[in-house]
Amino acid sequence: MTTSPQIWTRTARLDADRMAKALHAEAGVRLVVEGPCPGGETGAAYVRWPDGHRSVLTWRPKTPIEDLRKGPLAVCEVLLAQGYPCPSTELAVQVDHAVVLVQELLAGTPVRRLDHDGLDRALALNEAQAGLLAGRPDVPPVDLHLLDDGPGYCLHEPLRRHGRRGRELERRIRSVGADHPRHMAGHDVVHHDFHQGNLLAVDGSVSGVIDWDGAGRGDRRFDLVTLRFGLHADEQAPGVTSRLDDILDGLPDDVLRPAWAHMSLRMADWAIRHFPPGDVGHWLDLAEQRL
Repeated sequence: MTTSPQIWTRTARLDADRMAKALHAEAGVRLVVEGPCPGGETGAAYVRWPDGHRSVLTWRPKTPIEDLRKGPLAVCEVLLAQGYPCPSTELAVQVDHAVVLVQELLAGTPVRRLDHDGLDRALALNEAQAGLLAGRPDVPPVDLHLLDDGPGYCLHEPLRRHGRRGRELERRIRSVGADHPRHMAGHDVVHHDFHQGNLLAVDGSVSGVIDWDGAGRGDRRFDLVTLRFGLHADEQAPGVTSRLDDILDGLPDDVLRPAWAHMSLRMADWAIRHFPPGDVGHWLDLAEQRL
C-alpha cells in the first residue's frame, strides 16, 4: 500500500511580494513585482528596478548567505569570467532564515521540447564546465545525499513509506551510497539542476542557463544524468532521449551509478511529496532502469 503525498511536508514556494517588501526593509531597494516566471518548483518572479530595468527574484529558504557566497555565487563568478551564459547576481540579502536573490534577466524562454541542435548546445555547455574550479578549492563539493536527507529534497523516508517499489528503490540507493563517497569528486562546475527547463532559447537556439542555486564542485557529467531525468518529464524530439542514453552508457560506473542514484532519490521523493499519486510510478520506472 502506498502513502498519500498529502501527509508529507511540501517545499515552500516564493511569496514574491513579501520578499520584495523584506528587501526594501533590509537593503533599502524598492522593486516592483511584475508576476511569476514560468516553470520552476519553488518559484521565481519578474521584478522591475527604479531605473526601469527588469530582473528575476528568487529565494533560498533555510540557507545562510555565506553558503551561497562560497558555493553557487562563486561558481557563477567563475563562469561569467569565462563568458559562459549564466545570469549575474545583482543583489543577495539575508532575510530571516532565507536568502533573497535578484539576478540578471537573460534573454530567451525556457526550453520544453529539446531537439538535436538543442542537445548539441547542451552538451557543449556541459563540456565548457570542465576543470573550471581547479583553482578554487574554497568551492564546496556537491553532496549526493545517498545515505541521509538533503535540505528539503532527497528525503529518504517518503520512499521507504511508498510501498514495495519505493522501499526497494531506497534500499538500492543506500547500497550505492555505501559503495561511493558522500561528496562528488572532480574540479568541474556542476549546475546540479541541468534540465531543459533551465535552458533558455532565442529563436529556437539555446542561449543561456539559469537556476544555479545548487551549483558546486564535482564531475560535470552528473549534469547529463540530471538532463536525462528532465527529458523524462515530457515528450522530446525523436531520437534525442536515446542519443543521450547512448552517451550515459559510455560513462564510467563510478560516475553514472551514484549520479543516477541521486537523481532517482531526488525525483522519486519529490514526486511522492508534490505530484499527483498517479505520476509517481513514472519516476520509479525511470529510476529502476539503471538501479
